[in-house]
Amino acid sequence: MRWDNLRLDDPPAGGEDGGAPALFAAGRRDVAIPLIERGAVSRTFDTPGFRGMTFYEVQAKSVVNRVPESSRMPFRWTINPYRGCQHACRYCSSGDTPILMADGRAKPLAQVRAGDEIYGTVREGCHRSYAVTTVLAHWSTVKAAYRVTLEDGTQLVCSGDHRLLTERGWKHVTGAESGPLRRPFLTVSNKLMGVGGFAEPPKDTVEYRRGYLCGMIRGDATVARYRRRGGRGHRLRLAPADREALARTCSYLAGLGISCQRFSVAEDSPISLAEQSPPRRRVTVIRAQSRDEVRAIELLTGWPPIPTPDWRRGFLAGIFDTGGSFSRGVLRISAVDPEIISWVTLSLRLSGFDVAVEQPGRVDGLACVRVRGGLRAALRFLHTVDPAIASKRALEGVALNSDAKLRVAAIEPLGLDLPMYDITTGTGDFIANGVVSHNCFARSSHSYLDLDPGRDFDTKVVVKVNAPELVRKKLASPAWRGEHIAMGTNVDPYQRAEGRYRLMPGIIGALTEAANPFSILTKGTLILRDIDLLAAAAEVTDVGLNVSVGFIDNALWRSVEPGTPAPGRRLEACAALNERGLRCGVLMGPVIPFLSDSPAQLAATVRMIAAAGATHVTPIVLHLRPGAREWFLRWLREHHPGLVGRYLELYGGGAYAPRDYQSRIAGQVRELADRHGVGRPGPRGAREIRPPGRPAASPPAAAPGHAPARPEQLTLL
Repeated sequence: MRWDNLRLDDPPAGGEDGGAPALFAAGRRDVAIPLIERGAVSRTFDTPGFRGMTFYEVQAKSVVNRVPESSRMPFRWTINPYRGCQHACRYCSSGDTPILMADGRAKPLAQVRAGDEIYGTVREGCHRSYAVTTVLAHWSTVKAAYRVTLEDGTQLVCSGDHRLLTERGWKHVTGAESGPLRRPFLTVSNKLMGVGGFAEPPKDTVEYRRGYLCGMIRGDATVARYRRRGGRGHRLRLAPADREALARTCSYLAGLGISCQRFSVAEDSPISLAEQSPPRRRVTVIRAQSRDEVRAIELLTGWPPIPTPDWRRGFLAGIFDTGGSFSRGVLRISAVDPEIISWVTLSLRLSGFDVAVEQPGRVDGLACVRVRGGLRAALRFLHTVDPAIASKRALEGVALNSDAKLRVAAIEPLGLDLPMYDITTGTGDFIANGVVSHNCFARSSHSYLDLDPGRDFDTKVVVKVNAPELVRKKLASPAWRGEHIAMGTNVDPYQRAEGRYRLMPGIIGALTEAANPFSILTKGTLILRDIDLLAAAAEVTDVGLNVSVGFIDNALWRSVEPGTPAPGRRLEACAALNERGLRCGVLMGPVIPFLSDSPAQLAATVRMIAAAGATHVTPIVLHLRPGAREWFLRWLREHHPGLVGRYLELYGGGAYAPRDYQSRIAGQVRELADRHGVGRPGPRGAREIRPPGRPAASPPAAAPGHAPARPEQLTLL
């Protein structure tokens, strides 16, 4: 573990029972669990904004950290009071939500585990198709529960933060048109994508087993009686085409007291004797030879006078394993015996399926029964009867087309908190009770602490609770030279947790006391809480402030940065800081190639930046470090598959876009900034606050030994 630089000292005085200071008003619940082996206190909060989060409160040994010499950053020192971020938290559905597994069956979400193979979707041109993907992470939390009911009766119980795929893109279960919960959300006019609720699997009853054996033996076995020395012989021979069907058949026969022999034989080859015969494939055969066993099997496979629902399901599963097929969403059952075709047709119709009997006119009399209704009906059949052979339930490459009535009928709060579960998958989604559900993307920023990058980044935040004291101690050291310190270069110091822990006021106070220059980069609006402290600091030292706004396209923002304040709100914070006289600029990042870099998009963004009174604008072209690269490319395949090839070409040389591309964007933004008067005093121009005789603040120069930095995104998402 890399927690050796984080230790749990004696609890500071001033809190309850002499422990850590209270974080909430009376009546709020918090739970502290000492993690001695990690040197941290694990704390969870029973408040809506922090449900599902774990905060590891640590007594850090240092918080003013030196930037590696190899870094491109134009500063030597940073402060990061937090590790982990809440800007993009996602949680999913209740534990009993059925998830479509790679074998075609459904499993409750609570029982899914990392490493399991399930179905997600991939975009192919204008359509989506099913694809097998791997579960990368699985975890749970407790959230307020909502019930989403669809027109066909499908129900999903999930949190308000969960996202579902509609005909108009991904939408949260709940949201608002404005305010902090402004985001795309479901309404009763939306239609979800998928096939609708999964059918209940059959019960493993005696009747189901009898039905399965009837279908299997009638479809694939031969029963013979023959004369032999000393009397008559009896024999049943069954050679299922798949080991799964073989194992189920043997198990069911043994459960009914019928013992069969299993042996391997060479399969007959259709090649003529004139040709060189290759080695013949070995197949496993089931054989029963006693008279009583063969008679018992004959009685077992007789047609019932009144077939029960369980018998029908078993019979359809058995006959599908012997003569069924499922290809590109079309399900058929074939047989030569007209009596079998008749029973298949009757059983399907009594089970509520619409069928068509097809007579291809073959000499051997082969006919087939086709289940109508496309993929939705085929999946209902597979789940209702549960055939044994997994390969016959494969959905890989099947288009996500369905005529299911999946329009949202109601969204109701249940009025209680329930355990909620989420997973991370390779495709970025999964199939929950027949509809396409978004998952939480894994990122690797927690790997430095050996925390799980899939589930821990958004749910486990390390809080350096003694950060203000460490800053004050560092700045008072005789060895400290008063160099510029940057904040927000790794994790946003003004994420939601800062509203609880209030570490930044102490940090700003320590920097002010030492008159130490500093800068802050944020995507949050919580910085306005500390505007008076920042103004006081600007009276004695250089204070550089920047908000990060890469584009103003709200649709793109909702897709790429769903957990952050809207771009317009961030620019309002920039305007408020400048109106107070604090010099605040905009890091225009990330500029996303082919999505936010057109001349019209750049012009619209710079125009709004100028209207906010920004003192400067610096374009930051998207760069893709390991971890962020995998996240972004998955997102790109999901939303803009036509751009994947162009991105692989553009970023084929590493994490950064080519220098000529970056230079072109920088030149365009520079011209636009001049045209719109960015940094030019105007009606909303900033009044710089600085002591008499001290020169105007400017961005920190590159430290000795550092190469000048080219435009770079300091924090992605």
